Amino acid sequence: MRKYRIIAIVALFLGVTQSCDESDLELVNPNTLSPETFFADENQIRSAVNAAYAQNQTNALYGRLLFYMYDNMSQENSANPQQEANKVTYKNFSFDSSNNEISEFWDSCFKGINKANFVLSNVERINELPDAVISQRLKNKYIAEARFLRAHYYFLLVTRFGGVPIFDGLPESAEGRPRNTKEEVYAFLTEDFRFAAANLLPKGEEDNGRATQGAAQAYLGKVLLYQGLFADAYDAFNAMTGYDLEDDYFDNFKEETEHGIESVFEIQYDRSLGTAAKWDSNVSGEGFNESTFRGQDYGVLDWFNAYPSDDLLDEYEDGDFRMDANFYFEGDTYNNGTGVILESDLTTAEGVRRAGWRKYQNYYRRTAEEQESSINMKVIRYSDVLLMMAEAANETNRTPEAIDLINRVRDRADLEDLPDNLSKEQVFDALVHERKVELAGEQVRFDDILRWGISNTELAGTNFQQGKHEVWPIPDREIAANDAINQEDQNPGY
Repeated sequence: MRKYRIIAIVALFLGVTQSCDESDLELVNPNTLSPETFFADENQIRSAVNAAYAQNQTNALYGRLLFYMYDNMSQENSANPQQEANKVTYKNFSFDSSNNEISEFWDSCFKGINKANFVLSNVERINELPDAVISQRLKNKYIAEARFLRAHYYFLLVTRFGGVPIFDGLPESAEGRPRNTKEEVYAFLTEDFRFAAANLLPKGEEDNGRATQGAAQAYLGKVLLYQGLFADAYDAFNAMTGYDLEDDYFDNFKEETEHGIESVFEIQYDRSLGTAAKWDSNVSGEGFNESTFRGQDYGVLDWFNAYPSDDLLDEYEDGDFRMDANFYFEGDTYNNGTGVILESDLTTAEGVRRAGWRKYQNYYRRTAEEQESSINMKVIRYSDVLLMMAEAANETNRTPEAIDLINRVRDRADLEDLPDNLSKEQVFDALVHERKVELAGEQVRFDDILRWGISNTELAGTNFQQGKHEVWPIPDREIAANDAINQEDQNPGY
Protein backbone atom coordinates (compact mmCIF):
# COMPACT_ATOMS: atom_id res chain seq x y z
CA MET A 1 0.00 0.00 0.00
CA ARG A 2 1.38 3.43 -0.93
CA LYS A 3 2.96 5.42 1.84
CA TYR A 4 2.12 9.08 2.20
CA ARG A 5 5.16 11.30 2.14
CA ILE A 6 5.24 13.20 5.42
CA ILE A 7 8.47 15.16 5.28
CA ALA A 8 9.26 18.58 6.72
CA ILE A 9 10.61 20.75 3.94
CA VAL A 10 10.79 24.20 5.51
CA ALA A 11 14.03 25.29 7.17
CA LEU A 12 12.32 27.47 9.76
CA PHE A 13 11.28 24.40 11.75
CA LEU A 14 14.81 23.17 12.32
CA GLY A 15 15.56 25.51 15.22
CA VAL A 16 12.79 24.36 17.53
CA THR A 17 13.89 24.14 21.16
CA GLN A 18 15.36 21.10 22.86
CA SER A 19 14.18 22.39 26.22
CA CYS A 20 11.24 24.11 27.86
CA ASP A 21 13.46 27.13 28.50
CA GLU A 22 11.50 29.73 26.57
CA SER A 23 14.67 31.63 25.64
CA ASP A 24 15.37 28.73 23.27
CA LEU A 25 11.98 28.75 21.59
CA GLU A 26 12.84 30.97 18.64
CA LEU A 27 11.32 29.43 15.52
CA VAL A 28 12.35 31.88 12.84
CA ASN A 29 15.55 31.62 10.84
CA PRO A 30 16.05 35.15 9.43
CA ASN A 31 17.62 33.69 6.30
CA THR A 32 14.54 31.64 5.45
CA LEU A 33 10.80 32.03 5.48
CA SER A 34 9.07 33.79 8.37
CA PRO A 35 5.59 33.40 9.87
CA GLU A 36 4.71 36.82 8.44
CA THR A 37 5.08 35.51 4.90
CA PHE A 38 4.19 31.87 5.49
CA PHE A 39 0.81 30.06 5.54
CA ALA A 40 -0.14 31.52 2.17
CA ASP A 41 -1.63 28.33 0.70
CA GLU A 42 -2.45 24.71 1.48
CA ASN A 43 1.01 23.42 0.59
CA GLN A 44 2.63 25.67 3.17
CA ILE A 45 0.08 24.75 5.84
CA ARG A 46 0.57 21.06 5.14
CA SER A 47 4.35 21.43 5.25
CA ALA A 48 4.16 23.07 8.68
CA VAL A 49 1.95 20.25 9.97
CA ASN A 50 4.30 17.67 8.42
CA ALA A 51 7.15 19.03 10.53
CA ALA A 52 5.18 18.09 13.65
CA TYR A 53 4.59 14.57 12.30
CA ALA A 54 8.27 14.11 11.49
CA GLN A 55 9.25 14.45 15.15
CA ASN A 56 7.86 10.97 15.78
CA GLN A 57 10.56 9.50 13.54
CA THR A 58 13.44 10.66 15.74
CA ASN A 59 15.65 8.11 17.46
CA ALA A 60 14.54 9.40 20.86
CA LEU A 61 11.01 8.29 19.99
CA TYR A 62 9.86 5.64 17.52
CA GLY A 63 13.11 5.48 15.56
CA ARG A 64 14.91 3.59 18.30
CA LEU A 65 14.77 4.49 21.98
CA LEU A 66 11.04 4.37 22.71
CA PHE A 67 10.54 0.68 21.94
CA TYR A 68 13.55 -0.32 24.07
CA MET A 69 12.42 1.87 26.95
CA TYR A 70 8.86 0.57 27.09
CA ASP A 71 9.49 -3.09 26.24
CA ASN A 72 12.35 -3.31 28.73
CA MET A 73 10.44 -1.65 31.58
CA SER A 74 7.46 -3.95 31.01
CA GLN A 75 9.83 -6.95 31.18
CA GLU A 76 8.57 -8.19 27.81
CA ASN A 77 12.21 -8.02 26.73
CA SER A 78 15.26 -9.77 28.03
CA ALA A 79 18.67 -8.36 27.14
CA ASN A 80 21.42 -10.23 25.36
CA PRO A 81 25.00 -9.50 26.52
CA GLN A 82 25.65 -6.95 23.78
CA GLN A 83 22.64 -4.76 24.55
CA GLU A 84 23.99 -1.31 25.33
CA ALA A 85 23.99 -0.24 28.97
CA ASN A 86 21.88 2.83 28.21
CA LYS A 87 19.06 0.50 27.21
CA VAL A 88 19.51 -2.12 29.92
CA THR A 89 18.97 0.66 32.45
CA TYR A 90 15.23 0.55 31.69
CA LYS A 91 14.93 -3.16 32.36
CA ASN A 92 16.60 -2.86 35.77
CA PHE A 93 15.17 0.60 36.60
CA SER A 94 18.61 2.07 37.27
CA PHE A 95 18.04 5.37 35.42
CA ASP A 96 18.36 8.71 37.16
CA SER A 97 17.94 12.39 36.30
CA SER A 98 21.25 12.50 34.45
CA ASN A 99 20.06 9.87 31.94
CA ASN A 100 20.74 11.21 28.45
CA GLU A 101 18.05 9.14 26.73
CA ILE A 102 15.33 10.36 29.09
CA SER A 103 16.45 13.92 28.41
CA GLU A 104 16.29 13.30 24.66
CA PHE A 105 12.81 11.80 24.99
CA TRP A 106 11.72 14.95 26.87
CA ASP A 107 13.34 17.25 24.31
CA SER A 108 11.96 15.42 21.30
CA CYS A 109 8.40 15.49 22.64
CA PHE A 110 8.60 19.21 23.36
CA LYS A 111 10.04 19.85 19.91
CA GLY A 112 6.99 18.11 18.47
CA ILE A 113 4.73 20.23 20.67
CA ASN A 114 6.48 23.42 19.57
CA LYS A 115 6.18 22.47 15.92
CA ALA A 116 2.47 21.86 16.40
CA ASN A 117 2.19 25.18 18.24
CA PHE A 118 3.82 26.98 15.32
CA VAL A 119 0.77 25.98 13.28
CA LEU A 120 -1.68 26.73 16.08
CA SER A 121 -0.20 30.16 16.71
CA ASN A 122 -1.08 31.04 13.13
CA VAL A 123 -4.70 29.84 13.13
CA GLU A 124 -5.98 33.36 12.50
CA ARG A 125 -3.71 33.71 9.47
CA ILE A 126 -4.85 30.32 8.18
CA ASN A 127 -8.53 31.13 8.65
CA GLU A 128 -8.12 34.43 6.79
CA LEU A 129 -7.23 32.59 3.58
CA PRO A 130 -10.10 32.72 1.08
CA ASP A 131 -12.06 29.56 0.31
CA ALA A 132 -10.74 29.77 -3.24
CA VAL A 133 -7.29 29.00 -1.81
CA ILE A 134 -8.33 26.37 0.74
CA SER A 135 -11.76 25.37 2.03
CA GLN A 136 -12.75 25.89 5.64
CA ARG A 137 -13.11 22.14 6.07
CA LEU A 138 -9.46 21.65 5.12
CA LYS A 139 -8.36 24.57 7.29
CA ASN A 140 -10.11 22.94 10.22
CA LYS A 141 -8.60 19.55 9.50
CA TYR A 142 -5.01 20.86 9.39
CA ILE A 143 -5.58 22.75 12.63
CA ALA A 144 -7.03 19.55 14.08
CA GLU A 145 -3.97 17.58 12.94
CA ALA A 146 -1.73 20.02 14.83
CA ARG A 147 -3.86 19.68 17.95
CA PHE A 148 -3.89 15.87 17.60
CA LEU A 149 -0.10 15.80 17.39
CA ARG A 150 0.34 18.21 20.28
CA ALA A 151 -1.90 15.98 22.40
CA HIS A 152 -0.01 12.87 21.25
CA TYR A 153 3.31 14.30 22.44
CA TYR A 154 1.78 15.51 25.68
CA PHE A 155 0.36 12.03 26.29
CA LEU A 156 3.86 10.57 25.95
CA LEU A 157 5.13 13.15 28.42
CA VAL A 158 2.40 12.92 31.05
CA THR A 159 2.54 9.12 31.20
CA ARG A 160 6.32 9.16 31.64
CA PHE A 161 6.88 12.23 33.82
CA GLY A 162 3.54 13.17 35.38
CA GLY A 163 3.01 16.92 35.34
CA VAL A 164 5.01 18.91 32.78
CA PRO A 165 4.89 22.52 31.56
CA ILE A 166 1.94 23.27 29.29
CA PHE A 167 2.60 25.34 26.18
CA ASP A 168 -0.61 26.36 24.43
CA GLY A 169 1.17 28.52 21.88
CA LEU A 170 4.52 30.09 21.08
CA PRO A 171 6.16 31.91 24.01
CA GLU A 172 6.09 35.66 24.28
CA SER A 173 8.97 36.01 26.75
CA ALA A 174 12.20 34.31 27.76
CA GLU A 175 10.88 33.21 31.12
CA GLY A 176 10.71 29.50 31.88
CA ARG A 177 7.47 27.79 32.81
CA PRO A 178 6.78 25.68 35.88
CA ARG A 179 5.36 22.18 35.85
CA ASN A 180 1.61 21.93 35.52
CA THR A 181 -0.08 19.14 37.43
CA LYS A 182 -0.72 15.78 35.82
CA GLU A 183 -4.45 16.50 35.98
CA GLU A 184 -4.01 19.81 34.17
CA VAL A 185 -1.95 18.15 31.43
CA TYR A 186 -4.58 15.46 30.95
CA ALA A 187 -7.34 18.06 30.78
CA PHE A 188 -5.37 20.04 28.20
CA LEU A 189 -4.59 17.14 25.89
CA THR A 190 -8.10 15.71 26.27
CA GLU A 191 -9.56 18.91 24.82
CA ASP A 192 -7.10 18.73 21.93
CA PHE A 193 -8.26 15.21 21.13
CA ARG A 194 -11.91 16.27 21.37
CA PHE A 195 -11.30 19.05 18.87
CA ALA A 196 -9.39 16.67 16.61
CA ALA A 197 -12.19 14.08 16.72
CA ALA A 198 -14.69 16.74 15.64
CA ASN A 199 -12.61 18.16 12.79
CA LEU A 200 -10.32 15.52 11.30
CA LEU A 201 -11.29 13.64 8.16
CA PRO A 202 -12.52 10.03 8.27
CA LYS A 203 -9.96 7.38 7.42
CA GLY A 204 -11.41 6.73 3.99
CA GLU A 205 -11.03 10.39 3.00
CA GLU A 206 -7.52 11.02 4.35
CA ASP A 207 -4.07 10.18 2.99
CA ASN A 208 -2.34 7.24 4.64
CA GLY A 209 -0.19 8.28 7.57
CA ARG A 210 -2.14 11.36 8.59
CA ALA A 211 -4.28 11.57 11.71
CA THR A 212 -7.95 10.76 11.15
CA GLN A 213 -11.22 11.16 12.99
CA GLY A 214 -11.04 7.55 14.12
CA ALA A 215 -7.49 7.98 15.41
CA ALA A 216 -8.58 10.97 17.48
CA GLN A 217 -11.60 9.08 18.85
CA ALA A 218 -9.38 6.14 19.80
CA TYR A 219 -6.80 8.37 21.45
CA LEU A 220 -9.55 10.30 23.24
CA GLY A 221 -10.99 7.05 24.56
CA LYS A 222 -7.53 5.94 25.67
CA VAL A 223 -6.76 9.09 27.66
CA LEU A 224 -10.23 9.01 29.25
CA LEU A 225 -9.68 5.37 30.17
CA TYR A 226 -6.33 6.25 31.74
CA GLN A 227 -8.14 8.85 33.86
CA GLY A 228 -10.73 6.33 35.02
CA LEU A 229 -13.55 8.02 33.08
CA PHE A 230 -14.88 4.71 31.84
CA ALA A 231 -18.31 5.77 30.58
CA ASP A 232 -16.85 8.61 28.51
CA ALA A 233 -14.09 6.34 27.24
CA TYR A 234 -16.66 3.77 26.13
CA ASP A 235 -18.59 6.43 24.20
CA ALA A 236 -15.43 7.59 22.42
CA PHE A 237 -14.51 4.07 21.35
CA ASN A 238 -18.08 3.28 20.36
CA ALA A 239 -18.17 6.30 18.02
CA MET A 240 -15.50 4.75 15.80
CA THR A 241 -16.64 3.36 12.44
CA GLY A 242 -14.89 1.80 9.47
CA TYR A 243 -12.44 -0.38 11.41
CA ASP A 244 -12.16 -4.12 11.92
CA LEU A 245 -9.59 -6.81 12.62
CA GLU A 246 -7.27 -8.01 9.89
CA ASP A 247 -7.99 -11.59 8.86
CA ASP A 248 -4.28 -12.33 9.26
CA TYR A 249 -2.85 -10.98 12.53
CA PHE A 250 0.68 -10.75 11.07
CA ASP A 251 -0.49 -8.39 8.32
CA ASN A 252 -0.34 -5.67 10.98
CA PHE A 253 3.45 -5.93 11.02
CA LYS A 254 4.46 -6.16 7.36
CA GLU A 255 5.32 -3.26 5.09
CA GLU A 256 3.12 -4.35 2.19
CA THR A 257 -0.04 -4.45 4.29
CA GLU A 258 0.29 -1.21 6.27
CA HIS A 259 -2.69 1.10 6.79
CA GLY A 260 -5.11 -1.81 6.65
CA ILE A 261 -8.55 -1.98 8.20
CA GLU A 262 -7.08 -2.54 11.68
CA SER A 263 -4.67 0.38 11.57
CA VAL A 264 -5.82 3.37 13.63
CA PHE A 265 -2.61 5.41 13.92
CA GLU A 266 0.92 4.46 12.92
CA ILE A 267 4.29 6.17 12.57
CA GLN A 268 5.48 6.32 8.97
CA TYR A 269 8.80 4.98 7.70
CA ASP A 270 9.90 4.58 4.09
CA ARG A 271 13.62 4.34 3.50
CA SER A 272 13.23 4.99 -0.21
CA LEU A 273 12.53 8.62 0.74
CA GLY A 274 15.90 9.07 2.44
CA THR A 275 17.74 7.93 5.58
CA ALA A 276 20.84 10.14 5.69
CA ALA A 277 19.93 11.50 9.13
CA LYS A 278 19.27 8.13 10.77
CA TRP A 279 22.14 8.54 13.25
CA ASP A 280 21.83 12.30 13.61
CA SER A 281 18.23 13.03 14.50
CA ASN A 282 17.82 11.87 18.09
CA VAL A 283 15.75 14.94 18.93
CA SER A 284 15.94 17.51 16.13
CA GLY A 285 13.77 15.89 13.47
CA GLU A 286 16.06 17.45 10.89
CA GLY A 287 16.97 15.78 7.62
CA PHE A 288 15.83 12.46 6.26
CA ASN A 289 15.08 9.97 8.99
CA GLU A 290 12.75 7.64 7.12
CA SER A 291 13.82 4.40 8.81
CA THR A 292 13.60 2.71 12.19
CA PHE A 293 16.19 0.47 13.86
CA ARG A 294 13.49 -1.82 15.28
CA GLY A 295 14.22 -4.65 12.84
CA GLN A 296 17.96 -4.94 13.31
CA ASP A 297 18.00 -4.13 17.04
CA TYR A 298 15.64 -7.01 17.84
CA GLY A 299 16.66 -9.18 14.87
CA VAL A 300 17.44 -12.76 15.85
CA LEU A 301 19.79 -13.21 12.87
CA ASP A 302 21.45 -9.84 13.27
CA TRP A 303 22.15 -7.62 16.30
CA PHE A 304 19.86 -9.75 18.53
CA ASN A 305 20.08 -7.14 21.29
CA ALA A 306 16.77 -8.24 22.78
CA TYR A 307 14.68 -11.37 22.93
CA PRO A 308 11.23 -12.12 24.39
CA SER A 309 11.24 -12.86 28.11
CA ASP A 310 10.18 -16.21 29.52
CA ASP A 311 7.42 -14.45 31.42
CA LEU A 312 5.94 -13.21 28.15
CA LEU A 313 6.29 -16.52 26.34
CA ASP A 314 4.72 -18.41 29.25
CA GLU A 315 1.59 -16.25 29.03
CA TYR A 316 0.38 -17.77 25.74
CA GLU A 317 -2.25 -20.49 25.74
CA ASP A 318 -1.74 -23.70 23.81
CA GLY A 319 -2.98 -23.22 20.26
CA ASP A 320 -2.69 -19.42 20.25
CA PHE A 321 -1.21 -18.79 16.83
CA ARG A 322 -0.16 -15.29 17.88
CA MET A 323 2.79 -16.93 19.60
CA ASP A 324 4.18 -18.09 16.26
CA ALA A 325 3.26 -14.77 14.64
CA ASN A 326 5.10 -12.76 17.30
CA PHE A 327 8.21 -14.91 17.82
CA TYR A 328 10.69 -17.10 15.97
CA PHE A 329 11.46 -20.56 17.36
CA GLU A 330 14.00 -23.15 16.30
CA GLY A 331 12.81 -24.82 13.10
CA ASP A 332 10.69 -21.88 11.94
CA THR A 333 11.15 -20.76 8.34
CA TYR A 334 11.87 -17.25 7.08
CA ASN A 335 12.57 -15.42 3.79
CA ASN A 336 9.44 -16.76 2.11
CA GLY A 337 10.12 -20.24 3.46
CA THR A 338 13.67 -20.57 2.10
CA GLY A 339 15.54 -20.23 5.41
CA VAL A 340 15.28 -22.10 8.70
CA ILE A 341 15.93 -20.80 12.22
CA LEU A 342 18.65 -22.99 13.76
CA GLU A 343 19.58 -23.52 17.37
CA SER A 344 22.80 -21.65 16.65
CA ASP A 345 20.75 -18.62 15.60
CA LEU A 346 19.20 -18.51 19.08
CA THR A 347 22.50 -19.09 20.88
CA THR A 348 24.39 -16.32 22.68
CA ALA A 349 27.35 -16.28 25.07
CA GLU A 350 24.85 -16.95 27.85
CA GLY A 351 23.16 -19.95 26.25
CA VAL A 352 20.31 -20.86 23.92
CA ARG A 353 17.28 -18.58 23.89
CA ARG A 354 13.79 -20.00 23.63
CA ALA A 355 12.75 -17.56 20.91
CA GLY A 356 13.50 -14.34 19.08
CA TRP A 357 11.18 -11.53 17.99
CA ARG A 358 9.27 -11.95 14.71
CA LYS A 359 6.92 -8.97 15.08
CA TYR A 360 8.12 -5.94 13.06
CA GLN A 361 10.93 -8.03 11.53
CA ASN A 362 11.70 -8.10 7.79
CA TYR A 363 12.75 -11.77 7.81
CA TYR A 364 9.45 -12.81 6.34
CA ARG A 365 10.78 -11.55 3.01
CA ARG A 366 14.59 -11.50 3.30
CA THR A 367 17.57 -13.25 4.88
CA ALA A 368 18.89 -10.42 7.05
CA GLU A 369 17.86 -7.26 8.77
CA GLU A 370 19.49 -3.96 7.98
CA GLN A 371 19.87 -0.73 9.93
CA GLU A 372 17.04 0.69 7.88
CA SER A 373 13.58 -0.79 8.26
CA SER A 374 10.55 0.71 6.53
CA ILE A 375 7.95 -1.14 8.60
CA ASN A 376 5.69 1.44 10.26
CA MET A 377 5.34 1.47 14.03
CA LYS A 378 1.77 1.02 15.21
CA VAL A 379 0.63 3.40 17.94
CA ILE A 380 -2.98 2.17 18.10
CA ARG A 381 -4.55 -0.85 16.42
CA TYR A 382 -8.25 -1.68 16.42
CA SER A 383 -7.68 -4.82 18.51
CA ASP A 384 -6.24 -2.49 21.15
CA VAL A 385 -9.40 -0.37 20.85
CA LEU A 386 -11.66 -3.42 21.25
CA LEU A 387 -9.84 -4.48 24.41
CA MET A 388 -9.88 -0.95 25.86
CA MET A 389 -13.57 -0.72 25.02
CA ALA A 390 -14.09 -4.08 26.75
CA GLU A 391 -12.37 -2.68 29.83
CA ALA A 392 -14.58 0.41 29.78
CA ALA A 393 -17.68 -1.76 29.34
CA ASN A 394 -16.67 -4.04 32.20
CA GLU A 395 -16.03 -1.09 34.51
CA THR A 396 -19.48 0.33 33.72
CA ASN A 397 -21.27 -2.94 34.52
CA ARG A 398 -21.69 -4.09 30.92
CA THR A 399 -19.73 -7.25 31.53
CA PRO A 400 -21.54 -9.41 28.91
CA GLU A 401 -20.62 -6.87 26.23
CA ALA A 402 -17.02 -6.84 27.51
CA ILE A 403 -16.88 -10.62 27.10
CA ASP A 404 -18.14 -10.32 23.52
CA LEU A 405 -15.49 -7.71 22.69
CA ILE A 406 -12.68 -9.84 24.12
CA ASN A 407 -13.97 -12.84 22.19
CA ARG A 408 -13.72 -10.91 18.93
CA VAL A 409 -9.97 -10.69 19.51
CA ARG A 410 -9.72 -14.30 20.68
CA ASP A 411 -11.69 -15.59 17.70
CA ARG A 412 -9.01 -14.34 15.31
CA ALA A 413 -6.44 -16.25 17.35
CA ASP A 414 -8.53 -19.43 16.95
CA LEU A 415 -9.05 -19.67 20.71
CA GLU A 416 -12.15 -20.77 22.56
CA ASP A 417 -14.55 -18.02 23.56
CA LEU A 418 -14.64 -16.93 27.16
CA PRO A 419 -17.67 -18.28 29.04
CA ASP A 420 -20.59 -15.86 29.13
CA ASN A 421 -21.06 -16.18 32.91
CA LEU A 422 -17.77 -14.66 34.06
CA SER A 423 -17.78 -12.16 36.89
CA LYS A 424 -16.50 -8.62 36.55
CA GLU A 425 -13.29 -9.63 38.34
CA GLN A 426 -12.79 -12.65 36.06
CA VAL A 427 -13.28 -10.48 32.97
CA PHE A 428 -10.66 -8.07 34.26
CA ASP A 429 -8.21 -10.94 34.67
CA ALA A 430 -9.03 -12.08 31.14
CA LEU A 431 -8.32 -8.56 29.85
CA VAL A 432 -4.95 -8.45 31.58
CA HIS A 433 -4.02 -11.70 29.85
CA GLU A 434 -5.44 -10.82 26.45
CA ARG A 435 -3.72 -7.44 26.22
CA LYS A 436 -0.41 -9.02 27.18
CA VAL A 437 -0.46 -11.61 24.38
CA GLU A 438 -2.24 -9.57 21.69
CA LEU A 439 -0.12 -6.41 22.08
CA ALA A 440 3.24 -7.97 22.95
CA GLY A 441 6.13 -5.69 22.07
CA GLU A 442 3.86 -2.80 21.13
CA GLN A 443 4.81 -0.48 23.99
CA VAL A 444 1.52 -0.57 25.88
CA ARG A 445 2.04 -3.09 28.68
CA PHE A 446 4.09 -0.95 31.07
CA ASP A 447 1.37 1.69 31.20
CA ASP A 448 -1.24 -1.06 31.57
CA ILE A 449 0.65 -2.45 34.59
CA LEU A 450 0.82 0.97 36.21
CA ARG A 451 -2.78 2.05 35.67
CA TRP A 452 -4.10 -1.31 36.86
CA GLY A 453 -1.99 -1.12 40.01
CA ILE A 454 -0.44 -4.57 39.52
CA SER A 455 3.25 -3.64 39.57
CA ASN A 456 3.71 -5.50 42.89
CA THR A 457 3.11 -8.80 41.07
CA GLU A 458 3.98 -8.10 37.42
CA LEU A 459 7.27 -6.35 38.20
CA ALA A 460 8.19 -8.43 41.25
CA GLY A 461 11.83 -9.45 41.27
CA THR A 462 12.95 -6.40 39.33
CA ASN A 463 14.40 -3.23 40.81
CA PHE A 464 11.06 -1.41 40.33
CA GLN A 465 10.25 0.73 43.38
CA GLN A 466 6.65 1.67 43.96
CA GLY A 467 6.26 5.38 44.50
CA LYS A 468 9.27 6.14 42.31
CA HIS A 469 9.54 4.27 39.05
CA GLU A 470 5.97 4.90 37.92
CA VAL A 471 7.46 8.05 36.38
CA TRP A 472 10.84 9.12 35.09
CA PRO A 473 12.89 11.91 36.63
CA ILE A 474 12.73 15.43 35.26
CA PRO A 475 16.04 15.67 33.34
CA ASP A 476 18.89 17.55 34.96
CA ARG A 477 19.33 19.48 31.73
CA GLU A 478 15.77 20.77 32.00
CA ILE A 479 16.22 21.84 35.61
CA ALA A 480 19.41 23.67 34.64
CA ALA A 481 17.82 25.40 31.65
CA ASN A 482 14.38 26.28 33.03
CA ASP A 483 14.46 28.88 35.79
CA ALA A 484 10.88 27.98 36.80
CA ILE A 485 11.78 24.38 37.70
CA ASN A 486 14.25 23.43 40.43
CA GLN A 487 15.25 20.32 42.34
CA GLU A 488 12.30 20.75 44.70
CA ASP A 489 10.05 20.12 41.69
CA GLN A 490 11.75 16.79 40.93
CA ASN A 491 9.70 13.58 40.98
CA PRO A 492 9.88 11.61 44.28
CA GLY A 493 12.91 9.38 44.77
CA TYR A 494 15.14 11.15 42.26
